[in-house]
Amino acid sequence: MSPSTSATDPFGLRNKVSWVTAIAVGIFHVGAIAAFFFIDWTAIAVAAFLYWLTLSCGIGMGYHRLHTHRSYVVPRPLEYFFAVLGTLTLEGGPMFWVATHRVHHQNSDQPGDPHSPRDGAWWSHIGWIIFGEAKHSNTELMAKYVPDLARDPFYRWLNTYHFVPLTVLGIGLFLWGGLPMLLWGIFFRVTVGLHATWLVNSATHMWGSKRFKTRDDSRNNFLVAMVTFGEGWHNNHHAHPTSSRHGLAWWEFDLTYLQIRLLEILGIAKKVKVASVDEPYGAERRVA
Repeated sequence: MSPSTSATDPFGLRNKVSWVTAIAVGIFHVGAIAAFFFIDWTAIAVAAFLYWLTLSCGIGMGYHRLHTHRSYVVPRPLEYFFAVLGTLTLEGGPMFWVATHRVHHQNSDQPGDPHSPRDGAWWSHIGWIIFGEAKHSNTELMAKYVPDLARDPFYRWLNTYHFVPLTVLGIGLFLWGGLPMLLWGIFFRVTVGLHATWLVNSATHMWGSKRFKTRDDSRNNFLVAMVTFGEGWHNNHHAHPTSSRHGLAWWEFDLTYLQIRLLEILGIAKKVKVASVDEPYGAERRVA
């Protein structure tokens, strides 16, 4: 591991192992494997529903396209709801997630990128989380990169106590369906969701097609897009980061954008920014 500096390692991710994170990730992987010894189709169906709800609505619509890039606007209660759903993925609080992703875009595949495959495929996929991710609750450190979220007391609280919603959900699932529901709805679902999201950091910067000549290694990866509800059209996203639509071609399925579009049709989402496949690198238009 290279020593951290403020320029190349703004969050101090490379200085030591975060044992709390490492142990938690290990336990969740063990729980995911254990789920196969407790087959329960109701629990599996619940896990599938929660996978969509937390990954597409929580991460895709919430943490990523709304909180990080402000690709559209929704009423504040719905914005808060998306943020709570984001915490149910075990990917940290909203300030940590948004700050990390904004720094990633600022330094994509350059020194200072928190998770570039140029530092190693393993590092970009999971290593960056294991080494120093305990800093994700340092609200003051994150505030430098997310002043918009830092001004809101709700986001400051949720960033510090991001584990509370997942804990409450786990207790509720256990009381409802016992151990099978807990293993499938929490441990298996979260573990698969973590790897799906991490594939955006790793695989989509190594494999796939490159429609736009961006300054980084971002790629459009069909398989990653399918397991992340559209997040795998990563080259499109890096070319048009504030676009709420990542799948720009008609065949690039992007369920998360379709959900945003539905909210727009219903009059709930406003100021939706959309890029098209024909627009040049960095150009997004705002749809009234």
